[in-house]
Amino acid sequence: MTSSIVLNFITWDVSSDIFTIPIINHPVRWYGLFWLLGIVLSYRVLWNLFKKEGRPVEFLDQLSIYIVLGTVIGARLGHVLFYDPSYYFSNPLKIFAIWEGGLASHGGGIGILAAIFFFARKKKLSFLWVADRIALVVPIAGACIRLGNLMNSEIIGTPTKLPWAFVFTAIDPIPRHPAQLYEALFCLLLFLLLNYLRTKPILKNNIGNCFALLLILLFSFRFMDEFLKINQEDFESSLFINMGQLLSIPFVLIGSALLVINSKRKSTQLSQNKS
Repeated sequence: MTSSIVLNFITWDVSSDIFTIPIINHPVRWYGLFWLLGIVLSYRVLWNLFKKEGRPVEFLDQLSIYIVLGTVIGARLGHVLFYDPSYYFSNPLKIFAIWEGGLASHGGGIGILAAIFFFARKKKLSFLWVADRIALVVPIAGACIRLGNLMNSEIIGTPTKLPWAFVFTAIDPIPRHPAQLYEALFCLLLFLLLNYLRTKPILKNNIGNCFALLLILLFSFRFMDEFLKINQEDFESSLFINMGQLLSIPFVLIGSALLVINSKRKSTQLSQNKS
């Protein structure tokens, strides 16, 4: 595993495998490790938060199971339905071959929303109350996943002459935008921002605002970052904007609508209190 800076670009020559397990001869990959790291870090952040709120550990354990299952199933089905449905419908058993790769973050987002809905319904909780707490850790999990993509030399960027360009030697000798790294760094900043604002009136006193901000900021950046990525599938070349951008728009609209609704609700409450 090597990476080096040569002239005005970074040579990225990193193996996607960490080591191979003897006997079964199966590789342990960086991508899987970063997925696990994202889950562990997210759990720890929520554990600290729920401890302060007096929620039992069993509550978090159950929520974590819902979210992990929702993320993986949603991400897999998202890839199947959004990016290559004809192949998977012709080879339905391949849908379950998740070890071969193929996870779509937008599908994962939809899966998380479904998981929150079912969990909140079972526990008789507000959907937005649960969503606000999950929103605090989604960015840290997203950063870990994008670092995993970087280690896999996948979701690479368009060619560039910028001095921080990466040459992904597993792909080609062309200096490219490290689009995965851009998104990972943004997710880290978003994680810090949301957790800073969590104790401020804008989020503390308005249920759903944390969730709304996550949707707006994360998917707005995702929309812009897609301009610096190569298309994942050939059919995207015929689209005005690519699939990742098309799928980001509904998330931004939902977040924006939620902020507007919350703002109007608060204005109504204030006027009623004054009267």
